[in-house]
Amino acid sequence: MICLQAGFTRSMSREGPSRRKFLKEAGGALGAWACSGLRASAGAKRPANVLILMSDEHNPLYSSAYADPYNSGVETPNMARLARMGTLFENAYCPSPLCSPSRSAFVSGRWVHDIQVYSNCNVFQFDHPTYGKVLQGQGVYTVHVGKTDFYNRAASLGFSQMILPGDRALPGDTAISRHPLAIRHGEGETRGQGYGVAAKNPFASDDRVVAGAEEWLTTQAPNLRQPWTLAVNILKPHFPQIVTQDLWDLYPQGGSLPPYGVEKASAQHPFALALRRHFETGEMSEAQIRGLRRGYLGCVTEADRQLGKLLEVLEHTGQLENTVVAYTSDHGEMLGKFGMWWKCSLYEDSARVPLIVAGPGFTPGARVKTPVSTMDLQATIFKAVGAKRPTNWAGSPLQTVRLDDPGRVLFCEYHGHGAPASCYLLRKGAWKLIYYLGAPKQLFNLETDPNELQNLAEEHPGKAGELEQDLRRICSPEVENQRTEEFIQKQLTAIRERGFSK
Repeated sequence: MICLQAGFTRSMSREGPSRRKFLKEAGGALGAWACSGLRASAGAKRPANVLILMSDEHNPLYSSAYADPYNSGVETPNMARLARMGTLFENAYCPSPLCSPSRSAFVSGRWVHDIQVYSNCNVFQFDHPTYGKVLQGQGVYTVHVGKTDFYNRAASLGFSQMILPGDRALPGDTAISRHPLAIRHGEGETRGQGYGVAAKNPFASDDRVVAGAEEWLTTQAPNLRQPWTLAVNILKPHFPQIVTQDLWDLYPQGGSLPPYGVEKASAQHPFALALRRHFETGEMSEAQIRGLRRGYLGCVTEADRQLGKLLEVLEHTGQLENTVVAYTSDHGEMLGKFGMWWKCSLYEDSARVPLIVAGPGFTPGARVKTPVSTMDLQATIFKAVGAKRPTNWAGSPLQTVRLDDPGRVLFCEYHGHGAPASCYLLRKGAWKLIYYLGAPKQLFNLETDPNELQNLAEEHPGKAGELEQDLRRICSPEVENQRTEEFIQKQLTAIRERGFSK
């Protein structure tokens, strides 16, 4: 494996004229390659390449590509362009609404409860095969750029090449106790101050990551005689919501209050109360709430600009036509809805992610209602490059998903910090069940109640029971809750014994 560390030195102006000149010249130099090499294979259809841009903490309901249902006025022209080029999945979810569990499930193709990556604590490491390693073994060149945050260090993941890997420092998050529930004292107030205009470029890290991807696409990808995959991982729109002056000025209307607050019944569910207590988000002032929401819109637009850079380099180097391009995120962001912030909830704003895919196998301008997962996106990679996927991995290729399949079951789970026990999300058609251990279940009809304001579990016990049976065909919620608790206790013991505790 080739691993380029964070000292990647290619300079890049945010204004971009030198970058565009560089890409234009590089594209011209690649003209001869476009008529030779892989095209010499006697008319056989060449496998597509795959580029995935995964942002961090993007709630798709704040995107013009998704019609911006909250009327925030957020501008995401490149996401909208990608949707016109390909297919937008209207109801896409993450495997688990937390960074490391979601990313670890995606990279391994296995559910969070299966691989036991429940939280952002990484005091224990695992050797689960990654899609990068499996594909490399079949002759696909696999590249990962930027944030890793998986169950093992970047150097052990088996990708052909790592550029600017970003491992989480050991032992990761230690506030993982469920009994008693860990409280992040003072963190709500501290995070509440994380908005505004930065004196220096607040997106420098993402600029370096995307520049590294551009460099690879321009100088290395064209010389490969095999299909490739490139996963580009940026940090925005993850908090803090610090932006440039132009992005702050772009959204004077952005400092609105959340349309659904703590007075709603869903905000009073025991798990919602526990999460607010865990983060102490009740300590935020109105000014902080407004500032965070305004800054978030700027961070979303910044992520959109990074997507535009990657589309530009693919276009200028002649690789766009034969590349499956996907934009997604690792989880969403509550952004103050029900008094809740960030992720860690199975409500829509936290568990939903954007998912837009264009290229070979995807119909331009199509919109798919069928619920899907980023696990399906990972299966999509294998189909695009023509490789075999392990039969025990979760997910199905998005190329095969019907536009509207009311019988397809979508699964998501959460076992991490801020929750007193494990909980599970089942989606089938318009219906969504959240099944909690030790707390009342919630059933929502998202067609008539997209904001999850009315719990219909008592009115429709048959539908709730149907979705619970779907859950039990995937796993036993009681058994997995117990396994989670036992594992958390082992982690807490290791944290103390290794001297990581404060």
